Amino acid sequence: MRLLIATVAGGLFGAGLHLSGMTNTERTRGFLDVFGAWDPTLAFVMGGALLPMALAWRLTSGRAPLSGGTFPGPAGTGINRSLVTGALLFGAGWGLVGLCPGPAIASLSYGGTGGLVFLAAMLAGMWAAPPFRNRLDRAAALT
Repeated sequence: MRLLIATVAGGLFGAGLHLSGMTNTERTRGFLDVFGAWDPTLAFVMGGALLPMALAWRLTSGRAPLSGGTFPGPAGTGINRSLVTGALLFGAGWGLVGLCPGPAIASLSYGGTGGLVFLAAMLAGMWAAPPFRNRLDRAAALT
């Protein structure tokens, strides 16, 4: 049941990303080009996603999912070096390629070789990040 729900939810999420234009790398780059030919349409997409998510968090507060387990809570509220470093790397990758992880996976069906290369690079980065972060934390603890 959980797999079916996850598959349907993932399919709906991917369809939404595609319909909203978030898998279009040119549109994404246009959104990030604030000092050039800025395209603000993705701001409305992202803002429009906040309302149903805020409603979902409100409605699920104190409840358990029908498929079992628990709903994920906030990861944290503090701003630290790890958050800032991750945000900078995420933004740099998003700006360079025009894709973030969700749209990258959603674009695999039509992204061709470029989409696969991006996915491979993203997975390599996800694999390499924890040991790299641990190394930075150890170095910071010594100083």
